[in-house]
Order: sequence, then structure tokens, then C-alpha cells
Amino acid sequence: MARKKETDYFEAFVGGVNSACAAADMLCTVFAHYEPEALPGHIEAMHKIEHSADIAKHGTMEQLVREFLPPIDREDIMELSGTIDDVTDSIEDVLLRLYMFNIRTLRPEAQAFAQVIADCCAALKTMMEEFPNFRRSKTIHTQIVEINGLEEQGDKLYTDAMHTLYADASTPVDVMAWTALFDRLEKCCDKCEDVADVVERVILKNS
Repeated sequence: MARKKETDYFEAFVGGVNSACAAADMLCTVFAHYEPEALPGHIEAMHKIEHSADIAKHGTMEQLVREFLPPIDREDIMELSGTIDDVTDSIEDVLLRLYMFNIRTLRPEAQAFAQVIADCCAALKTMMEEFPNFRRSKTIHTQIVEINGLEEQGDKLYTDAMHTLYADASTPVDVMAWTALFDRLEKCCDKCEDVADVVERVILKNS
């Protein structure tokens, strides 16, 4: 009897990051051509990406239960799958907040934030494609540092955006709404860095 093909967890990780990249690209498109009336449709499309990522993650977890000897520790597979999924969730949350707060026009920093998030996700994809070779890779540490650097760009953008927001003569409602939105945009970058942190811990544990 032919042996059942084992789950390729590294391929599953890349699949999860591909969902995050699709979500980030959609966020960039929405921000570049922002139309408040189109948000419900964008939210529906974004939710399809997020839902597909969730289904794939649950499938990976089901396979992990049956796996005899996974390539890395089960706890690491679970944590990495979860942190990758968190990236997509955090991007979806931005669109939801735009709708909930009835944002009619975007502040200038929003589009710059979307681009940093997209860059973070693209860097995550490069890192996860290299991850199967982590024991002998000569580039994965550089990729981790790149993601850390992009997260720092997000931190600076957040600080400057918040300063400008509170310096402007905005209404209290605008200040409240954009404080929450900038928090969530910055959180997207943090979630990308969380993935890089888990990868780095896995490398150290298996070195």
C-alpha cells in the first residue's frame, strides 16, 4: 500500500502568507481609490480572503493531530500558523473600522501605512519561502532583520501620524476614530514582526 503523503507544513505557511499579501494588496487598492460607498463590497471580498485563510489553517491543525513526526515541534507549527493568520485578521480589521467609524475621507498617512503593510507582507513571503532551508540558509536572518526594519518604519509613521492628528484642529470624533485606525494600522506591522520573531525562535531552537 502506498504511503499517505505527509503534510507540507512549510507550504501551508507560505499559503497563509499569500492570504496576508492578498489582503494587504486589497488594502492598498482601497486606500488608493477610496470610496466610502464601496466599503461593504470591499469588506465582503476581504472576508473571503480571511475565511479562506482560516479554513486552510484549521486543515493544517487537523493534519497536525494525525502527524507522527512533524518537521518542527507541534507547538511551533501551531504558533506560527496562528501568528500568520493574525496578520490577515488585523488587515481585515482596518476595513471594518473604516466602515464602523463612517470614515468619509482618508488622512494622508493612511496610504503610506498601507504600503508599509504590503511591504511587510511581501518580506514575510520571501522569508517563509526560504524557511524550509532554515538550518543552512544564508539569507533568512537578513530577511528577519528586513521585517524588523519595516516594523520600525511603521512605528515612526504611527508616531508622526498621531502627532499630526492631535496638532490639527480636528473634531473630537475625528480624533477618536483616527486614533483607533492608526492603532490598528500599526498593529498590522506588529503582527508581521510577530511572525518573524517566531521564525527566529524556531531557528534558534533547532540550531
